[in-house]
Parts: sequence; C-alpha cells; structure tokens
Amino acid sequence: PPAPRLPAAGMSVVEHVREMAAAGLHSNVRLLSGLLLTMSGNNPELFSPSQKYQLLVYHADSLFHDKEYRNAVSKYTMALQQKKALSKTSKVRPSTGNAASTPQSQCLPSEIEVKYKMAECYTMLKQDKDAIAILDGIPSRQRTPKINMMLANLYKKAGQERSSVTSYKEVLRQCPLALDAILGLLSLSVKGAEVASMTINVIQSIPNLDWLSVWIKAYAFVHTGDNTRAINTICSLEKKSLLRDNVDLLGSLADLYFRAGDNKNSILKFEQAQMLDPYLIKGMDVYGYLLAREGRLEDVENLGCRLFNISDQHAEPWVVSGCHSFYSKRYSRALYLGAKAIQLNSNSVQALLLKGAALRNMGRVQEAIIHFREAIRLAPCRLDCYEGLIECYLASNSIREAMVMANNVYKTLGANAQTLTLLATVCLEDPVTQEKAKTLLDKALTQRPDYIKAVVKKAELLSREQKYEDGIALLRNALANQSDCVLHRILGDFLVAVNEYQEAMDQYSIALSLDPNDQKSLEGMQKMEKEESPTDATQEEDVDDMEGSGEEGDLEGSDSEAAQWADQEQWFGMQ
Repeated sequence: PPAPRLPAAGMSVVEHVREMAAAGLHSNVRLLSGLLLTMSGNNPELFSPSQKYQLLVYHADSLFHDKEYRNAVSKYTMALQQKKALSKTSKVRPSTGNAASTPQSQCLPSEIEVKYKMAECYTMLKQDKDAIAILDGIPSRQRTPKINMMLANLYKKAGQERSSVTSYKEVLRQCPLALDAILGLLSLSVKGAEVASMTINVIQSIPNLDWLSVWIKAYAFVHTGDNTRAINTICSLEKKSLLRDNVDLLGSLADLYFRAGDNKNSILKFEQAQMLDPYLIKGMDVYGYLLAREGRLEDVENLGCRLFNISDQHAEPWVVSGCHSFYSKRYSRALYLGAKAIQLNSNSVQALLLKGAALRNMGRVQEAIIHFREAIRLAPCRLDCYEGLIECYLASNSIREAMVMANNVYKTLGANAQTLTLLATVCLEDPVTQEKAKTLLDKALTQRPDYIKAVVKKAELLSREQKYEDGIALLRNALANQSDCVLHRILGDFLVAVNEYQEAMDQYSIALSLDPNDQKSLEGMQKMEKEESPTDATQEEDVDDMEGSGEEGDLEGSDSEAAQWADQEQWFGMQ
C-alpha cells in the first residue's frame, strides 16, 4: 500500500483542519476549529472570509458527528451567512469554474451539502417543516439524488403527496435502480406499470435483472392491499434460484401472511429470515406480537433481549418488550414502552397499535382512538389497524361508528374472510343484525374454513342460540388441520354444556399446554373440579376483575410513574 501522505510544509492552519476533517478526525477538528474561531472573533483580520466559512462548516460537521444537532444548525447558519458575504466581496469569477477560479474556491465545502446537513439536523430534531423549507430553497436543477430522496420522504410524511411523487420520480430519473424510491411511488398509489416504465431501459441493458419488473409488480400488489396476488408473486421470485433465501423477500412474505391472517405461515417465514440473518431487526416487532398472541411469552422475552443487544435505537425491541408486558396484563408498562418506540420511529405502525391497545385496556379510549387513526393513516391496507379502532368504538358503545367503519373497510379492502368477519363482529353487538352476522360468518367460512377469528365468532353465535352440538362439530372441523388454544378452550366450554366432562377436561389441558397463561381455560378446569353449574358466568367475571386489579396493584410503584413519563413528550425530548 502507498505510504500515507505527510502534510506539506507550507500548509495553512485551515488546510490542516480540512485534512483532519477528510481523515475523519472529528474530535480533533472540533477542538482546533473551536480555538481558531475564537481567534477569528478577537481579530477579524486573521482569516479571510473563505477561511472563516470553511472553519464554520468543519466545526459544524464535527458537532453533527457528536449528535449535537441544534448547535450544528446554528454554526451551519453562520457559515451560510459567511458564504453570502463571501459571494458579494469576491470579484466576479467566470461561472464556468475554469482555470481562472482560484484553487482556494475549488476546495470550499459545497453550500448545497451544508443545506443538506442542516436538513438532516432538523429531521433529527423533529422539525420537519424547517427541513422542508431549507431543501425547498435549493433550485431544482441543483438538487442531488439524496436531496430529492430526503425531500420526497419529508413531503410524504407531511401529506404533500404530489410534491412527494415529483421528487421520487426525480430520484429515479437520476438513479433508475433506487428501489426505495420505487416503493415510495407505489405507496403513493402510482401505478406499477408507470413505475416499471421508468426503469425498463436499465432492466433491458443489464444481464440478470429480469426479476426487477416482477419485483415491482409484487410490491404494487402489496400497496394496493391485494395480499393473495402479492404472496403469489413474491413466492414466484423466491423460487428463482438467484433470489432464493433473500431476507428482504422472506420478511415481506411473513408480513403479507400476517396481513392475510395466516399467522402460522407468517411465523414460519419470520423464523426462516431470522435464521438467515441473526441481526435482522425489520419486521421483528410483528413477529414478537404474533408470538405474544400465541402465549409464547418466554420466546418474546428472549427475542426482546436479543434485539436490544443488536440496537436500542430502533423501535422494534421496545415494541417486542411492550408486547410481553401487554400480554402479561402490565398495561401501563406496555404504554411506556410503546411511547418510547414511537419516539424512536414515529412511523412505527406496530408501536402505535401497542400504545393504542394499552390505552384502550386502561380505559383511556379517546386517546386510544387517536393512535389507531394514525396507524390507519400510515398503513391503510392493514386490517388490524381498523380492528383496533372498531374495538375502541365497541368499548365506548359507539356501535353506529363501528358499523360505518366496518362497512368502509369491507368496501375498500374487498369482501374476503377477514373483512366479512370484522363486519360480522360489529353486527353481533346489535340484536337487530344477528341474522346478518350469521350470513356474513357463513360466507367467510365458505371462503376460508380454517380462519380462526370467523370460527370463534360463529361459535359465539351458536353458544347464544344454545346449539352446542353444531358448535362442537364446527370446532372439531376447524381443529382437524390446526391446533389453537382458543379453539380448544371453546370446545371445552361446549363439551361441558353437553355434560361431556372428561373430554372437556382434555380440551382445557390441550389449551393450557399451548398457552399456560390462558386464564379462561384455567377457570374452566377449576369450575369442573368444583363441579359447579357450568353456566355460572357471573362467577367468571368476578374472577376476571380480581385478577386484573391484583396484577395492576403490584405495579403501582414502578408503572404509574412510567405511565406519567409516557405522556410527557418533554421527557422524550431529552436525548
């Protein structure tokens, strides 16, 4: 390797600072430039305007590197003012930048780069409007791809969709393989064919890129909420030998199975992705949520610890830990962890859902509604966001709002087993629409006989009508190809109703082997052991209430404080 270049004897002190900045010696740059700027302040003649500009920029860069964003912004602003003064005082140079321009001017830090750094500082400080303003001030022709990309993301977040589309297209014009810009356009409802046309020249001119048009098609289906076709298209890509075992594709597949309500396949794909990449963070919040729902709380705890070891600066580990708390009925702790996750990533849908569910279970329904609405804005194709909101409406007896929302989802996401079941769930709450609920559930079960939520709701309906034999047949049929704690437990309840005590006991045991924390299965067993009347439902509710209050009581010390923290955004402002 070539020997490192030693500094030339005649170098000015500012050139030394520039060399150190280029070498990445940020802490050294910070100390020296700070001292030189003080000298300059005490004797303005000491450095030329261009040298002052350079010192300010290098000093600001070192502050940026130390994550002192507010301080960096103030120094960048001073640098830009210095640059303005410099442009006025310097003689009019040829704009072509030919030999007439001095070497000094050629190595000045770029003003556009300074503005980009300022915008980065503003986004870190959560001042998106200021970030947009500074980048907007750069004439379009001078915007580099990274400036357009940042602007596109900021516009999208601010809801300025047309400006966002224009900026993403500009990125693709300059860099036709910018895949995240492609995803940005698809998420803003730009047609897949239009996006593909912007990359077609590259796809045709480079070998082994023929998969890209299929990739675009797959994610176009993802963003229109067509889960089935998205799954089929990604599976076809996955089967291609060159893209087999790609972690991103597996993660997308896992997420799509989750959206389609196929939790079993979702967990399998997440496990596959995790084995391929033990440092994977993306999507692990959904994986943790699925494990928690299945009662695998020990696995959730281990996953949370592993993710915290990988990075505590991402939302995912906080969400996973929050899911563990939520399913352990520690709602105020779940609320705090959800808030912390949102502070790290305000676009985390899973964090919003966790915090919303915790608020709802703590009786703060109106606050919960705000969180579910924000989740819907970020992920309009995800059914679980709507489910959360509808549960809030039902909890506050707003059946009419719940009905309007369920009907809208049914119309926008189409009539599939999930939307049919969601609408039926609302219909079950109103005595007038019981028959409609029955029809909707039958339709859902015709489409997907194994869809657990539909089976549970149909069983609920049959239980009301005391058609226990029909219920037992329905549940046995659903359990033929899968094992699920809730289904086993409900089957146990139905068997008790027809006096089949021994087999009921077996079903409760299976349910508890699948989820040892399932309170209702435990209660079912205890009831049978006491040989009490199987329909004594009030007793069950009392046990539930006592259970809840005891659980919360233990946490008053630590968690009520945490809950206050969770609500104080100022606390989160402290980095």
